[in-house]
Amino acid sequence: MARIGYARVSTHDQDLEGQVARLKAEGCGVIRSEKVSGGSRDGRAELATVLEFLRPGDELVVTRLDRLGRDTRDVLNLIHEAEQRGAHVTVLDPHVLTRGEMGHVVLTVLGMVAQMERRFIKERQREGIERAKGSGVYAGGKRRLDHDRISAMSKAGDGAATIAMALGCSRMQVYRVIREP
Repeated sequence: MARIGYARVSTHDQDLEGQVARLKAEGCGVIRSEKVSGGSRDGRAELATVLEFLRPGDELVVTRLDRLGRDTRDVLNLIHEAEQRGAHVTVLDPHVLTRGEMGHVVLTVLGMVAQMERRFIKERQREGIERAKGSGVYAGGKRRLDHDRISAMSKAGDGAATIAMALGCSRMQVYRVIREP
């Protein structure tokens, strides 16, 4: 029986250390972490690894339920998959276990709250952008990639994979920049 921790933050500039330290303090022998959005399971390789690794009697531990995901159905499916493998899920804040029926009820409600919170955040963000556009303040998001350098490297004959490695981005991002008019 192993305690396996999973930590996640949404963006690369956020810090995982607080979650990892808490999971270590809770006795997790294995901790997997990643920096990726919790809006869906797409691109969450570490979570997939944790789910594959779970064995009967194991415990998947997360600091908060929204670290598993922000979509209620997805979170419940993750919990179901863990249980299908004979494992259970523990959320540290608030402390909830899936070992009993009450734990499932509480996690369902918490999952719904996380999903609702995500919708509110997106709505407030959209409203703020519209207000800023209306007042002429918003000119779009800050470019994270050097488009000129990508174009120059592409014209010099470098492939998308080489450019992506050099700039620390994905090939898809490189392709998008190259295709820009």
